[in-house]
Amino acid sequence: MFFERVDSGDQAVLVHINFVDESEREDPDEFLELVISAGVTPLITINGSRKSIHPKSFVGSGKIEEIKVAVDSLGANVVLFNHTLSPRQEWMIEQELGCRVIDRTGLILDIFAQRARTHEGKLQVELAQLHHQSTRASGGWTHLDRQKGGVGMRGTGETQLETDRRLIDKRITWVKSKVLKVAAQRDQSRKTRVKSATKTVAICGYTNAGKSTLFNYLTTSSVYAADQLFATLDPTIRRLEIPGLGKVMLADTVGFIRHLPHKLIDAFKSTLQETSEADLLLHVVDCSNPDLRDNIAEVEDVLKEIEAHEIPCILIFNKIDNLPGREPSVEYNDEGKPTRIWLSAKNGLGCELVENALLEALSDDLFEQDITLSPKYGQLRAMLFEQNAVLAENFDDNGECVLSVKLQSRDFKMMLSRANIDPIEFIAQEKEFYEK
Repeated sequence: MFFERVDSGDQAVLVHINFVDESEREDPDEFLELVISAGVTPLITINGSRKSIHPKSFVGSGKIEEIKVAVDSLGANVVLFNHTLSPRQEWMIEQELGCRVIDRTGLILDIFAQRARTHEGKLQVELAQLHHQSTRASGGWTHLDRQKGGVGMRGTGETQLETDRRLIDKRITWVKSKVLKVAAQRDQSRKTRVKSATKTVAICGYTNAGKSTLFNYLTTSSVYAADQLFATLDPTIRRLEIPGLGKVMLADTVGFIRHLPHKLIDAFKSTLQETSEADLLLHVVDCSNPDLRDNIAEVEDVLKEIEAHEIPCILIFNKIDNLPGREPSVEYNDEGKPTRIWLSAKNGLGCELVENALLEALSDDLFEQDITLSPKYGQLRAMLFEQNAVLAENFDDNGECVLSVKLQSRDFKMMLSRANIDPIEFIAQEKEFYEK
C-alpha cells in the first residue's frame, strides 16, 4: 500500500484534552485501545482542560512545553492526539516538538491500513489515506526552492509542494478508478441477490461489540475475531439457511466508532452499501460497556449518514456473560416483531434465538400448514426438504405423505412453478382432501 506503515516499534506520548463543549470530547480509554491496536507503545498520557481549541497550537503554548519535556525525557518518537488537528496545527506542533505528530484520524487510518486484507479493502484505505495526506502536503516543503528548469524547460518550474500534490492527485485518480471497478463488481453481486429475491441481513455496530463472534456462530465460519478495535475491516458475506425462511445472506461489516472520519465513510461507501441496502440490520451492542447509550447513538448517526436509518433493525445486546443474572431473552414490539435480543456470542448463550427472530422479522407472508403429497409430487417434497421448510413428516392411512411446512408464501409458489404444478389445481386437491 502507498502509505502502509510497517511495525517500527513506535513509542508515543499521548495527549487528551477535556473541552467544555461535549461535542468536542473524546473517550480517553477508547483512545488508549486505539493506540494499542495500532501497535504503538504508550509511554505517558498528557491530560488537560480547555474551554476552546487554540487556533494555532490546539492546546496552547504552556501545554506544548509540557508535551515537549515528556517527549525529550522519555525518548518518544511520536505524539498522538486524541483529537482531530488541522493540517496547520499538526505542522506547527511538529515544529515545536521536533517529532512526528499524528491526530485521531491519522491513527484510525493507520489501524485500517494494517487490518485491510482484501484487494478492495486495501484500495479503500489507501484512498482515505491519500485524501488525508493531500491536506497535510503543506508547510513541510516550504523550505525548498523551486526546481531548476532544464533544456526546453526554462522558467520558474514548480515547488516541491506542487510536485507532491500533483503526484498525490494522480495517485488518487488511479485508485478511484480501481475502487469504482471493484464497486461495480460488488454491485453486480447485489443485483444478483435482489433478482433471486434473497434476503440480506447486515450485522453492524460499534467496534469491538462482538459482531464477528456472532457472525461466526451463526454461519459456522472462522472470520477473524479479537478483543480489539477494528478487528474486522473487510466485509464478509456468508449464506445462512433458516428453517421456514430459506436462504439468507448474512454480512459482517466494519465497526463504527465515535467521530468516524468522513474520509473513511466516503472511501468505504461501496462496502457500507451492504448495510444501506440490507433488508434487516442486526445492531450488535456491548451491553456491559458503560458508554452503551453513547455508542448506540454514534452507530445510529452513521446509519443516518449512509441512509440506512430507516431499515428495520434488531438490537443485539451482546456479552450478557459480563452481567450477572442476565439470561438470554427476546423482546417484542406491539406488532409481535422482535426488537431486542439478549445473548452472549462468545459462549453461545441465546444465539439460537437469533434465527427464530430473523424468521419472525423477515416473514412478510408466511405459508404454515400441513399439506398432503401423493407420489407424483416427489419433486416438490424434495424441494421442501432442501429448503429446510419441513417441520415434520407423517403418513396417513392411505400411505399419503403429510408434511408440516413453514416457509414464505412467495417461495412456496416458486417451488410449485419449478415443479410444474398448477397452484390452483394443487390448492383444490388439498381442499378436496380435507373436506372428505
